Formats: sequence, C-alpha cells, structure tokens
Amino acid sequence: MRPDNQSSVSEFLLLGLPIRPEQQGVFFALFLGMYLTTVLGNLLIILLIRLDSRLHTPMYFFLSHLAFTDVTFSSVTVPKMLINMKTQHLSIPFEGCISQTYFFIVFADLDSFLITSMAYDRYVAICHPLQYTTIMSQSVCVMLVAGSWVIACACALLHTLLLARLSFCADNTIPHFFCDLAALLKLSCSDTSLNQLIIFTVGLIAIMLPFLCILVSYGHIGATILRVPSTKGIYKALSTCGSHLSVVTLYYGTIIVLYFLPSSDNTNDHDIVASLLYTVITPMLNPFIYSLRNKDMKGALRKLLSKKTYSSN
Repeated sequence: MRPDNQSSVSEFLLLGLPIRPEQQGVFFALFLGMYLTTVLGNLLIILLIRLDSRLHTPMYFFLSHLAFTDVTFSSVTVPKMLINMKTQHLSIPFEGCISQTYFFIVFADLDSFLITSMAYDRYVAICHPLQYTTIMSQSVCVMLVAGSWVIACACALLHTLLLARLSFCADNTIPHFFCDLAALLKLSCSDTSLNQLIIFTVGLIAIMLPFLCILVSYGHIGATILRVPSTKGIYKALSTCGSHLSVVTLYYGTIIVLYFLPSSDNTNDHDIVASLLYTVITPMLNPFIYSLRNKDMKGALRKLLSKKTYSSN
C-alpha cells in the first residue's frame, strides 16, 4: 500500500439492477411510482402531525422524524438509480460515491435508532402509564432524537474516513445500484481488515443493540398485556403497538435476510433484491402502515380533507 494512499480511480460504474434491457422502461416506471409514493406519503404524515394538535405526542414526534428519515434515506439511492436506468450513464464520481455511502449509512442507522426510540415510547406508555408524561417529556424526546442523529453521523463518518483512505487501483465496477460499502471494500486493493472490524463493531452498536432493546421492550409489553384481564385492554395495547411492530418486522427482517441469511446462489442478485426491500419498499410501505392501522392518523387525514372540501366550497 502506498504511503500517500491516493486512489487512482476518479469514478465508479454502477451496474444497477440485474434486469434485461427490454425491461428497463417497465422497471423505471415502477420504481419512479414507488419513489413518488414514498416521498408524498411520508411528507403527508409529517404534514398531518404538524397540523393536528392531537398528534403532538411523543409517539408522533418520533414518527414525524422517521417519515423524514425515510424520505431522505430513499432519496440517497433511488434518484441516481432512476437516472442510470433512463440515461444508461452509469458513472458516479469518486467523491459522489463516498458521499452517497456516508448519507446511506447515516439514514440507515438513524432509522434503527428512531424505531428503537418508538419501541421505548410504547414500553413506557403500556408498562408505566401513570408516569408516561413525566418520563417521555419533551426534553427527553428531543434528547433521544438528537442523540440518534449524533451517533448515526459519527458511525457514518468513521466508515467514510476509513473508506476514503483506501486505494482503488484497477477495477471500478460496482455490481450494485448504489455505492454499497461492502461492494466498495471488495474493489479496494488495500488492506481492508480494519474496515471489516469497524463494520462488525459499529454494526453491533447501530443495529444489533437497538434490535435487542426493541426485543426487551416488547418482552415487557407482552408480559404486561398478559396481566391485563380484559379483552378490551389487550386489544387496545395491541392496536397501539401494531403499526410499530409491522415497521420493525419490515426493517429488521430485510437486514437479517441480507446480512445473516446469505444465499449460496446468485449472491449478488440476492443482495440487490434485499437492498431494494429496505431502501425502496420499506420507506414506501411505512405511510400505509401508519395511516391504515392508526385511528388518529386516519382522523387527522379526514379532518384535513374536510377542511379542503369546505374551503373549496
């Protein structure tokens, strides 16, 4: 490895999705529609929470930040993927690739921390209802979100700085639709053992530790629900947690499939499909999950539509 560690690669080529050329138009329209649904759906959630005072609670405070994160997370990769599909211009500058990797890690980790904060909020609401307003005060909610941002940015910066010091000597072709960190490490002609160690260590902090916290929270919630004698109480608790559980299943389910259940055949295609699930599908489905399963969100939407109808008349 050269002392100056300067890369001789000025750009990378993103091969994109493993689809045939004659199918590019169909998939372009499909993913464009999904991306627009993601953006509009999550922005609608943010708007409803902002406008309806009944939604000014800790749970919806976290949900508004999760909706913003989903929009930006999807926007880090999907627009570039769509441009490449439309123009067949597959190159991305070296600096642009490093930046995309940074923001991808930021919003992926931020998603994980926000989902964990929402699980803690549900735990306090169900297991300690009398102390809920005291424990989940505005300052605590702000601190949880701010802490999530700081840790996510720090983790991403660490990965990015270690990535930027590597040399890329010959092959600049990335068999993916975005600058995936693992794919970039495979292209490097430098020693990536430190990078691999940091990926494992930071992955424990940013993914596995929050996941364990969620499991513990829902373990306590489940125990509390079983102690509730009335069917009405059980139904209310389940309806409160149903939307969040769906999001947890989607987010961590795809990560487990991608990183813990590797496929022996067509491994790269398997990784791309799994990446599509949590970068495109999950952010798109979150608004539907929260709007269709949540009475407060549906009420806020009806209130907004009735205002629009009344003003138009």
